[in-house]
Amino acid sequence: MKKLIVALLVLIVFTACQEQQKIAFIDNGKVINDYQMKIDIEEQFKIKDDDFKKRIDSIGKAFQIEAQAFQMAAQNLSQKKQQEKYQELGQKQQVLQQQFQYEQQIMQQEFNTEMDSVISKVNDFVADYGKKNGYTFILGKNQAGSVLYGEETKDITEAVTKAINAAYGKKGNEESSKEDKSSEKEETSAE
Repeated sequence: MKKLIVALLVLIVFTACQEQQKIAFIDNGKVINDYQMKIDIEEQFKIKDDDFKKRIDSIGKAFQIEAQAFQMAAQNLSQKKQQEKYQELGQKQQVLQQQFQYEQQIMQQEFNTEMDSVISKVNDFVADYGKKNGYTFILGKNQAGSVLYGEETKDITEAVTKAINAAYGKKGNEESSKEDKSSEKEETSAE
């Protein structure tokens, strides 16, 4: 009888220790690339970049016109005046290039900061998703090889992508409705 009780206790302890762990994985790159917030940020920066390129082209064309006008007028100027004007144009070109390079670096830093924020939000969301859905582990699949193979049934990439985009959509709708309400108040107070 004692042996039966001991055997039952061992069996109960053994099954309790073998608690089922819920483990899944996501394709990090796919979740991030399909995250609407990232897509929106990329679109915003593409517009900024296009505007920047148009401005550079416009200033570049104006500079070329100025340089061509000088070349035509240079024949009537003394050697000293020509050299001074060439130096002046060279310095102006250098300042413009430095200005453009600086602005481009600032835009790149802003973009990188925004992308770091996206990655942080995805990581926080996945951690929260895992807690809410009872996962012990959610592994990240990426090109570095943290998950080399996983059963398709354990891949929750699509579910996480849908959930994070739904959460982002709600935030985006809340923010736009707040902006609408604040603009309505401004219009009402202006009348």
